[in-house]
Amino acid sequence: MRDIKNKLTSSKNTKNIQKRKGKSFGYQVLGFGSGGSAGPYEIDFLVIAGAGGGGSNMNSSPAGAYAGGGGGAGGFRTLSDQEVTPGETITVTVGAGAAGKTAANATQSTPGAVSSIASSDFSTFTSAGGGTGMTGDRQAPGGGYQIFDGGSAGGGGGSGSGRGGSGNVPSVSPSQGNDGGDGKAGNYGSGGGGGAGAVGTDSTSSKAGNGGNGTANSITGSSVTRAGGGGGGGSIPGSPAAAGSAGTGGGAAGTVQPAAGIDGTVNTGGGGGGAGGKSQSPIRVGGTGGAGIVILSVPTANYSGTTTGSPTVSTTGDFTILQFTGSGSYTP
Repeated sequence: MRDIKNKLTSSKNTKNIQKRKGKSFGYQVLGFGSGGSAGPYEIDFLVIAGAGGGGSNMNSSPAGAYAGGGGGAGGFRTLSDQEVTPGETITVTVGAGAAGKTAANATQSTPGAVSSIASSDFSTFTSAGGGTGMTGDRQAPGGGYQIFDGGSAGGGGGSGSGRGGSGNVPSVSPSQGNDGGDGKAGNYGSGGGGGAGAVGTDSTSSKAGNGGNGTANSITGSSVTRAGGGGGGGSIPGSPAAAGSAGTGGGAAGTVQPAAGIDGTVNTGGGGGGAGGKSQSPIRVGGTGGAGIVILSVPTANYSGTTTGSPTVSTTGDFTILQFTGSGSYTP
């Protein structure tokens, strides 16, 4: 009888211990998926700003003789393993590309608009808009050179050695972009706009500067290059200068003979192309810079499905990808 009683007591104690373990240590399995995670988790994101527009051809006599510089790419920034808290909304802002320069705004520097991502979990993370290409005559009121800085900078005008602007303005580390190229003194082509991955090149006596190449990134699961600079406009005032090539990653090529600049590719942050110049020709507008984009990579096991702004949603491996081509939000 004592053995039977001991066995019953042992069995009862074992069950009590199991109950206490289940209650104390939470052996319950939590379900993830569309309901999201019960605790903080990490995401990655890519933030590209709007690009600068290309410069117009010359805004003084002889009209149209000199070409406009290429637009700089939008600032290109990434961040990995950023911790977020369920219920804390992440606000996404996608910057527009700047319009190409015209005779009417020849002395104004209007860069592309910033893109950003913000939450109470972290400081606002911002990419600067790309600098606009110079006009062909490259001079502000009073004769000073126009320098158009930005995430990546606009190229120099094709007259009087117009100097390209500085990239990575404001300064961040790693760098968000590169300098624009210089125009060549005399009746030649203009400088190329800076790209996320390379500087815009300088003009030579035979060819305008090329847009700087963009940067490849695989946040979507495949490698895509974005944020290329716009090519400088070519000039034909006697010594022909071919138009500058587009920077890979959505930058637009420059034009020649004269023609309006080509627009940068939308939602790549690609710079607009510079307008080509020819003696006694009409004023032509530079190409519009491409709008930016913001991309989030969220572990699918934690993805809540709560968004605004209609991002494109896809999956790759164990991650859900949100591509915002306009402003919106995601709530973990």
